Amino acid sequence: MIAIYPGSFDPITFGHLDIIERGSRLFEHTIVAVLGNPNKQPLFPVSQRVRQIRACTQHLPNVEVDSFAGLTVEYARQCNANVLLRGLRVLSDFEKELQMAHTNQTLWDGIETVFLATSNEYSFLSSSVVKEIARFGGSVEHLTPELVALDLYQCFAKTPPTVKPTAIEPSPPPTPPRVCDSKKNFHA
Repeated sequence: MIAIYPGSFDPITFGHLDIIERGSRLFEHTIVAVLGNPNKQPLFPVSQRVRQIRACTQHLPNVEVDSFAGLTVEYARQCNANVLLRGLRVLSDFEKELQMAHTNQTLWDGIETVFLATSNEYSFLSSSVVKEIARFGGSVEHLTPELVALDLYQCFAKTPPTVKPTAIEPSPPPTPPRVCDSKKNFHA
């Protein structure tokens, strides 16, 4: 059975990875589908989010990472998937996700939505929270994989909190700019 785990993943967090790993144990094949959502202004472009997720899930042989635009049920139909995998953190997530599950079923009766409760240690975590912390120079290595944390620090032109340069160290060589828009306002 093939499951689709759709989302914007901007950026991917340890909470997302928890759902992906658990989903990979439940389903033969899990496709993490990065949505280019026209209602959101992403920090990272879809291609960069796909690369980040691929790097973070390379240890899971039955997980594939892809991107799509449009209706999730149409993408699922194209992939021969009949399960949508969704994570639930809080009660308000359930209300929104249940409405979406019912809507998706009206679009295609061959789709089912499976909800996984987020592990306790990630119940507070969202991509918005991670971006807000990084934007103001806080440490995010405990919330998202290291490579994503580094992308966030570079995007917001912040020195990672764990690295404290001293006056006697030479300046590092300039690094090429990453594609992101750090001028957007994010609120937790």
